[in-house]
Amino acid sequence: MALFSRSRLATGTLRSKAEEAAARLPALLIAAEKVAATVAQGAHGRRRVGQGDAFWQFRPYSPGDPTSRIDWRQTARRDGTRTTSTYVRDPEWEAAQSVFLWRDNSASMDWRSSPGLPHKRDRAGVLLLALGLMLARGGERIGLLGSPERPSPGRLGIDRIIRQMEQGDPIDPQHAGMPPQETLPRRAQLILIGDFLGPVEETQAMIARILQQECTGYLVQVLDPAEEDLPYTGRIRFEGLEREAATLVNRAEDIRARYADRVEAHRAALRRLTQSAGWGYISHRTDHPPTTALLALWAALSGQA
Repeated sequence: MALFSRSRLATGTLRSKAEEAAARLPALLIAAEKVAATVAQGAHGRRRVGQGDAFWQFRPYSPGDPTSRIDWRQTARRDGTRTTSTYVRDPEWEAAQSVFLWRDNSASMDWRSSPGLPHKRDRAGVLLLALGLMLARGGERIGLLGSPERPSPGRLGIDRIIRQMEQGDPIDPQHAGMPPQETLPRRAQLILIGDFLGPVEETQAMIARILQQECTGYLVQVLDPAEEDLPYTGRIRFEGLEREAATLVNRAEDIRARYADRVEAHRAALRRLTQSAGWGYISHRTDHPPTTALLALWAALSGQA
């Protein structure tokens, strides 16, 4: 059973799928606003240690810290509470970072196992837009990977993303299911949202290319619950969405355990791959609230995970 095989779609088919998804954008944007607002209420800002002047936090001195950062007044105050540590001041990093967002626009994302669930592409769109809104409000430069427009800060950045998604996500028909290859600014961050059910070797090659540009990233794997649980019974004909050969199974329940093992092995391979590259990995099911994935992603981006 070719669980993770992929094939290429014609450009016209991809464009048609993108246009259909773009037509649902207003509803996705409303959902994204709600998700972003919910997560923002319980999340800390995306602040990091750097060379700025704004104070962030006090922490105990560590070997290698510049002595100029030692705060003797704070150290003396804490000595009065019977502590013996020397404390330094951490400034907040002021320079905005380029964050590139991407969602898988291949045909496999335009699927759901039940009318009560969102399509995987729609859930990926909600996560992308909600994260973009939060980053924009934090002053980050954001943009869509594959777009001719450079990442922009604040509201301009999110407005450009919305406009580009209305026109249809950037599509590379030669690499459906994988983000497009392009030259990136050093130390940029990439947030890649898709099902990543293709061969792990494709994902590994993609990450290797990005690492050569000194960029970091996060994979957010979005799956329908049926893709994890295989809840079907009896005689089932499985047909691929990307021109894979159909597979006829006489008793779906007989292969459920083997299927679950293969899914978990694939996910474990992605986890090992991202970990070895210094990337992050988050798995999300469409029957779970989008806030769970966004909160985990935001915590990782903010250094809280």
